[in-house]
Amino acid sequence: MIDPDGYRPNVGIVLMHPDGRVFWARRVHRDGWQFPQGGMNSDETPLEAMYRELREETGLLPEHVEVLGATPGWLRYRLPQRAIRRNDRLVCIGQKQVWFLLRLTGQESDLRLDLTDKPEFDNWRWVDFWYPVEHVVMFKRGVYARALLHLAPAARQVAGPQAVPTPSPEFQGQDRQGRNRRPIAGRAGSR
Repeated sequence: MIDPDGYRPNVGIVLMHPDGRVFWARRVHRDGWQFPQGGMNSDETPLEAMYRELREETGLLPEHVEVLGATPGWLRYRLPQRAIRRNDRLVCIGQKQVWFLLRLTGQESDLRLDLTDKPEFDNWRWVDFWYPVEHVVMFKRGVYARALLHLAPAARQVAGPQAVPTPSPEFQGQDRQGRNRRPIAGRAGSR
């Protein structure tokens, strides 16, 4: 399903540990790490697609999480030229996404990456809230920054301001590709 502008409807999932760290997963057979995300079927709402993708990519069920928030409307990113499929009837130039912030209410043992025939991820870890913005592939940095900036207040209410610090003004003013001139304020790296 591709819209008339060439964007594929998609959902993104920020799964948060109660302490404010977020689920960060490595793509199978690749070095890239990212949040869970996936395309929507034509008969799904964003919420329905999120729960389906959550189950497929992490093994979690609705009873293992609490929805804390979502981005209003679509956030878009363009694919790099090398990733655009031009032999299809409809050309997909990028993704348009609704992002959800979820709090893990189940156990870490509920996380399962191997429930589908073709798992998306082969490894995962918890990282600090802002870490993904500087460590995801470059073309997704802008959408990650916009999603996390929108979801941060809800995350801060659960985990506290120490776990989800306010990012620097330079970070908040970065361009659509996620390029920023200075590092993000607060902690960096994973635990």
